[in-house]
Amino acid sequence: MLRSRIIPCLLVHNKGLVKTVNFKNPKYVGDPINAVKIFNEKEVDELIVLDIDATVEKRKPNFQMIKNLATECRMPLCYGGGVTTPEDAKKIIKLGAEKVALSAAAIENPDLIKTIGKEVGLQSVVVVIDVKKKGIFGKYEVFTHNGKKSTGLNPVEFAKSIEKIGVGEIVINSIDQEGTMKGYDFKLFESIRKHISVPLTIMGGAGSSEHIKEAINKFGVIGAAAGSLFVFKGKYRAVLIQYVDKTLFFEKNKGR
Repeated sequence: MLRSRIIPCLLVHNKGLVKTVNFKNPKYVGDPINAVKIFNEKEVDELIVLDIDATVEKRKPNFQMIKNLATECRMPLCYGGGVTTPEDAKKIIKLGAEKVALSAAAIENPDLIKTIGKEVGLQSVVVVIDVKKKGIFGKYEVFTHNGKKSTGLNPVEFAKSIEKIGVGEIVINSIDQEGTMKGYDFKLFESIRKHISVPLTIMGGAGSSEHIKEAINKFGVIGAAAGSLFVFKGKYRAVLIQYVDKTLFFEKNKGR
């Protein structure tokens, strides 16, 4: 029976684990491998790891790091950062990841989704859509390169277009909410959810178990991802790798 997934998202910067706010001011929070070991013990549903340097620096994925993470990881692993060719994706899957995430590369060349899908299976191809409000009217727009490059794309229309190509999953990340721990941007997510049927993961803003619960109650089967919630504790944001008690969410959401 399908159920929602609660997914920690780890950001890698200069080979360390960091957390940002609105994609800015990365704060070092530890070693990625140590975080994975703790999440193994917590029996998390899935893990997303994003190298936030690779695309900006125009370099390939750090395959040794991916190998180390995948070897340690006992839950499904999705990796993104610097993937620009089917060969990159194929190597990442062979190293032990279950999914490969694209962002800027899929926007610049949507056909890459299909060509990578032929190599690793479309179910393993994820596209991360980073969105923020722009202009005086707060119109949603897709951005790349850590929120610095405007694409002019409407997130709903772009999501619909890549669903037609056959992407396995879409991750919608709210730049405006990212790292704030003030809650998800449900207006953004609802605008996309009602137009697509492909598996959807939402990210950006979760700061409590209640935010996760609200997302599951609102959308049913969905991926609810978060970063700060799983690496910080308390109002002073002390670093503490943690997870949630999944029984709080799914005893009342069976079959959803």
